[in-house]
Amino acid sequence: MSSLKIDILTLFPNMFSGPFEESLLKKAQKAKRIDIQIHDLRKFSREKHHKVDDTLFGGGPGMLLKAEPLVEAIEYLSKKEGEKPWVIYLSPQGKTLKQSKALELSQKKHLLLVCGHYEGIDERVMDWIDEEISIGDFVLTGGEFPAMVLVDAVCRLVPGVVKEWESIINDSFFSSKLDYAQYTRPADFKGKKVPEVLLSGNHKEIKNWRETNALNRTLKKRPELANVS
Repeated sequence: MSSLKIDILTLFPNMFSGPFEESLLKKAQKAKRIDIQIHDLRKFSREKHHKVDDTLFGGGPGMLLKAEPLVEAIEYLSKKEGEKPWVIYLSPQGKTLKQSKALELSQKKHLLLVCGHYEGIDERVMDWIDEEISIGDFVLTGGEFPAMVLVDAVCRLVPGVVKEWESIINDSFFSSKLDYAQYTRPADFKGKKVPEVLLSGNHKEIKNWRETNALNRTLKKRPELANVS
């Protein structure tokens, strides 16, 4: 039984074939920690040639995704699983994705991601949407790339996906700080040496050094995070 099921509704299902078939996401699906299903929006269109978009009332450039196929898809996928999924519309008007939100979403049983395109979606569809999420203050060609980012951020927080949970809690943003500096062999690279404390074997001193280093890096690179409790 999967820990988290994710349905993705999109006009371009082939865009997802690569990212979800590599690395941790591939392993997590094979281990049934997560179940990702991609759905072509055009299959829910009842119009000739499976049309899913139309011009805007009131005029204006571009096309808009129609309400009928979107709502039919959302309702179908909701009934199919027997339990209403948490429906997310990937939109530049949504709240910016944060680590805390990714953790919250990782604890849900079923997510349904709606990828907008063109000028977006008919506003009436918003009555079927639980939440809008953005990955930043910029506009992309569609919601597919934001959906990939959200899935990756959320799925790595599902228990068992990342082998060592300690690596998760030490991530940047997990505790309102950036991650501490990290080093591996060789201990001396072109005269640049690893801090002696990391070679000492003294776990208490290493822990203190990492906490101080993480705070200093946060103050230097992202000082606004240091004000978050």
